[in-house]
Amino acid sequence: MKKVFHVMYDDDDTLKEAASALVAKGIRVKDVFSPFPVHGIDPIIGVKRTRLGIAAFMYATTGTTLALLGMWYFMISDWPMNIGGKPSFSLIENLPAFIPVTFEFSVLCGAHGMCITYLLRNGTLPGMPASNPDPRTTDDKFVMEITTEQNVLSADDLEGAIKDTDFFELSIKDYK
Repeated sequence: MKKVFHVMYDDDDTLKEAASALVAKGIRVKDVFSPFPVHGIDPIIGVKRTRLGIAAFMYATTGTTLALLGMWYFMISDWPMNIGGKPSFSLIENLPAFIPVTFEFSVLCGAHGMCITYLLRNGTLPGMPASNPDPRTTDDKFVMEITTEQNVLSADDLEGAIKDTDFFELSIKDYK
């Protein structure tokens, strides 16, 4: 029978010490739930670096391209106007005036693209059920999730290794 262990800690330093001790014994930690980001836990439990920065660059580049294309079309090609004595012959001549709008549109596209990508990738869209194992992790507790499915040790060996740490509460449930 597959089991899932939810080990609760009441301090982030205790959580990191326990995670280090368990990983040193060859136990794989599936996830950590915490009320705030615990700096340094990702390399301990083996979480890979995110590629969200690459996606943000692509979204911002798309925003830059769309802004420049739109301003070229609106201000030069479709309806050229002489505003403040600036020539409307080409994009290059008007580029200094277009920089603020281009920058802001790049930031807008980058920020919205990152938010949407993050929500889709993590499955945390509005209205979706929460995957939080304990509501206290949104307040002041930290939960480490360990499954027998991802570890070579038996449930009894996992439980023994977990009991060697300074945990606050331990919950063992059957895993589907």
